[in-house]
Amino acid sequence: MKSLDEILAKSIDRGGTTLLEHTHHVASAIEAFAEKYQFDFDKTLAIKAAALHDLGKAHVHFQHKINSDEDYKSLMEKEEWNYAHRHELSSLGFLSVFPKEEWSPLIDMVVGHHKSIREDKSSRGIIDLDENDGFWLENHLIDWKNWSPYGLEILKQFNFKNIDIRPISLEEAEENLEYVLNYCKRKPLGWSPLRGLLMSADHFASAFINGTPAKLDDLFAIPDLSFYKNPNRRSDLYPLSQIDTEDKRPHTMVVAPTGAGKTDFLLKRCQGRIFYTLPFQASINAMYERIKGDIKNENPNVETQVRVLHSTSALLVKGNKDAESLQHFGGAAIKVLTPHQLASIIFGTAEFESMMLDLQGTDIIFDEIHTYSDVGRSMVLEIIRALLRLNCRIHIGTATMPSLLYKEVLKLLQENGEVYEVKLDDEILDGFDRHIVHKMNDETEIDAVLETAFEQKEKVLVIFNTVKKAQEEYIRLSKKFPTIPAMLIHSRFRRSDRFALENRLKTEFNGNGSEQYGNGLMPCFVISTQVVEVSLDISFDRMITQVAPLDALIQRFGRVNRKRSKDTIGKYKPVHVIQLNGNALPYKAETLKASFDQLEDNTLLKERSLQTKIDKVYPSLDTKPIDIHLIFHDGQYKIKELCHRRSAVIVEALEIQSATCILICDREKYLNARWGERIPMEIPISIKTMARYKNQYEQLEHGSRPFVVPQEEANHLKYGLQLVEPEIFL
Repeated sequence: MKSLDEILAKSIDRGGTTLLEHTHHVASAIEAFAEKYQFDFDKTLAIKAAALHDLGKAHVHFQHKINSDEDYKSLMEKEEWNYAHRHELSSLGFLSVFPKEEWSPLIDMVVGHHKSIREDKSSRGIIDLDENDGFWLENHLIDWKNWSPYGLEILKQFNFKNIDIRPISLEEAEENLEYVLNYCKRKPLGWSPLRGLLMSADHFASAFINGTPAKLDDLFAIPDLSFYKNPNRRSDLYPLSQIDTEDKRPHTMVVAPTGAGKTDFLLKRCQGRIFYTLPFQASINAMYERIKGDIKNENPNVETQVRVLHSTSALLVKGNKDAESLQHFGGAAIKVLTPHQLASIIFGTAEFESMMLDLQGTDIIFDEIHTYSDVGRSMVLEIIRALLRLNCRIHIGTATMPSLLYKEVLKLLQENGEVYEVKLDDEILDGFDRHIVHKMNDETEIDAVLETAFEQKEKVLVIFNTVKKAQEEYIRLSKKFPTIPAMLIHSRFRRSDRFALENRLKTEFNGNGSEQYGNGLMPCFVISTQVVEVSLDISFDRMITQVAPLDALIQRFGRVNRKRSKDTIGKYKPVHVIQLNGNALPYKAETLKASFDQLEDNTLLKERSLQTKIDKVYPSLDTKPIDIHLIFHDGQYKIKELCHRRSAVIVEALEIQSATCILICDREKYLNARWGERIPMEIPISIKTMARYKNQYEQLEHGSRPFVVPQEEANHLKYGLQLVEPEIFL
């Protein structure tokens, strides 16, 4: 018989952690999570679940798998090990050492901490196995007599007072699994906080191994917001800084233009841990860096307590191992992310229970709610409903929300507590007038505008609605103005290249780098799509943009004449809007026409007039029904406890699915790379676009299953991925 030190929970190439060590790590984590989540958990019972949850890893199949290179001597030997084994099910063979009254919560924590109990995507949930594998029970207890003593020995290490640690016969273990199966079949509709608790602890301990206890100390800290509450930050330039935030009403709705101080105001309204949501990756990165820099002096642990989460956030914290590992886990003091990162709580996708526990009772900031996607509107409204069920305090800041949507959100909040509403007076809004609108008939007028701008040594931002159009115009204008510094940024660069472009945009082209563009020093131009719309702290002298929905246009205008000072108030910069000619994608033609009609040519755009204009563009509140995909509807849950849904099914049904590409020069490196090393090489793109190429390009079976595109790297670095434009929003 092996010693307990030889029974591994992780393979040698993943650290070689022993089962006993891992069990202690999870026990430490679950004790902390049980105490700090805003839920009434029994800590002693949680530790028991941690002790039980992975005992099945002592099973001969699991130990063979992590100790073998799977170089079988014969087909017969390979067939011998070719059966489904879920270690968490084998663990529950030990259930009867615990008091009967503890069985239900222990099962809830253990049986589904890796798999949905039914309709698992690999069909290995306990109910799936029972329906599809007639030998599942026997297989999970193979050689029970020889490996179960290791599990009992681990349980002894915890010195639980009321459990009966004794040899368990094979028959008793079978009865335990049959009990678990029948219990799972009777599960009611709802969600299981207990499942989320063990998931959180297990994943955390697996990531940090021996460092688990130390890393737990930084979790669930209430952020120190002293920086934002400092009286020295009050200024006439930022009217929201002059308004009291100590109102006792739990929820907040603030309507104010860009530069009025919304970020400070919303943060000061928060009482607990904070989730700060923004719609675009670039704006998330900028806000993460801003908050981290703001509170660095107040919070010595800012690197681990302030986190960022989106598809490429690992690049932003690359080199900081703790920050890289922590970004996906709960317990952040402040987490900056997209609303889509919260969508699991309404769709019930994998680990949604952990997300719900992490969110419960926290402050949620929505910095703008976009209105030009009916699916997006529906999702955000449902997310707000779910957050309110979790007793969250909701704080919304906007400059561009239609009144109908405002009223809908306000109604939701008022049904769950009072709302502190803040709007600025017209006289104050007049101080935020900063743009003269010029309407353009078509794109043939672009060159003349640029010539004038470059003569005046201006920085110009040119925005197109599609990647394809942005690429075409970048190529054309770079040839037309070969001596003018220029750059192109959109969503279809390799993730690492996109990250570098965002930094270059903020430093070099924003006038903070070695080159000094604009302000009468040196002209330049940047061509972009809508990726620069929200909360990106860049300021240009002039803009040329294709017409977009009016709320999107207002956000775009916010990148021009952005720097607010006593010298800039009352000074206006030009924004040129090209009317719709031809294809309206990715927007609706009627919305673009209505938006263009609301703009007056050669006229100062008045902030006090924007609400009326937006409401005329959006006379009705259009949403897309997504109720069939929701786990909570009509006052009750539509999903069974211990289950989750496959994300691929939902994103496909809602037409929000994306694909991944890589360049052919990255192919071999991608095949041999680890998960985190693959992300920088990936290029996100619409699945609809790739559908027309699926028979032309190789698709790998590794990682994100990317399509391999035969584009030269040098060409890609200039223009990004060059493919036919998709018919969806970017």
